[in-house]
Amino acid sequence: MKRILILCTGNSARSQMAEGLMRAATQGNAEVFSAGTKASIVRPEAIAVMAEIGIDISGHWSKSVDEYVGQEFDYVITVCDHANEVCPVFPGKTQRLHWSFEDPAGPGEPEAVRFASFRKVRDEIRAKIAAWDGACAT
Repeated sequence: MKRILILCTGNSARSQMAEGLMRAATQGNAEVFSAGTKASIVRPEAIAVMAEIGIDISGHWSKSVDEYVGQEFDYVITVCDHANEVCPVFPGKTQRLHWSFEDPAGPGEPEAVRFASFRKVRDEIRAKIAAWDGACAT
């Protein structure tokens, strides 16, 4: 079974949505995890926009990449530029991929604008996963 780790800075939005989407795409045929270079909270907007498409990430929590250092993964996918720059080295046959997505959590934005941004990033992540041939390889 493939092991996939998705990294972002705070493990609050992009990596959390990507984890939920990747789990759905792999249909239980891969172990999927997410983490951040520094743990924070899972953004309520991320939970809400994922629920809109039938994926429940309300039980997710923000984790630090330190929890996974030393473990082997088939893929480590960074979804923000900062995480790509500071991503630790993982042992074994790990393939590193970088998929850069805009941070949907713009500070001071009105709620409607924030939710539109989260939906846009969610849909971009979903499209990237759907186009990626590694997701379904077991």
